[in-house]
Amino acid sequence: VQLQASGGGLVQSGGSLRLSCSASGGTLDYYIIGWFRQAPGKEREGVSCISSDDVNTYYADSVKGRSTISRDSARNTVYLQMISLKPEDTAVYYCATLTDRYCSDRGIVVPIEYDGWGQGTLVTVSS
Repeated sequence: VQLQASGGGLVQSGGSLRLSCSASGGTLDYYIIGWFRQAPGKEREGVSCISSDDVNTYYADSVKGRSTISRDSARNTVYLQMISLKPEDTAVYYCATLTDRYCSDRGIVVPIEYDGWGQGTLVTVSS
């Protein structure tokens, strides 16, 4: 399955966005899906992930309370709703399929060996 992140844009501080992770070539059902971001000059970091059965969701401390990850099986899409955006949320956002070692209450870990990152979607938050 191939993933494509979309929904980014320019938003003012305090605004909101909903990012979409859409799949082609297969269903997203039964996959663990993670959202990651990479700010200019920084390493890629985990933002959020959802378990394959949608029971468990995890968030980085930096976005906890401001983000909600969800899955819409009918649309074959995983969303990341972000509110109260801050300038430090500015980054390119990516989604990826994960195994459970990368998505747990211990954190959302960047899968270094993952090769399906795509172009991501740029989120720019102005102050």
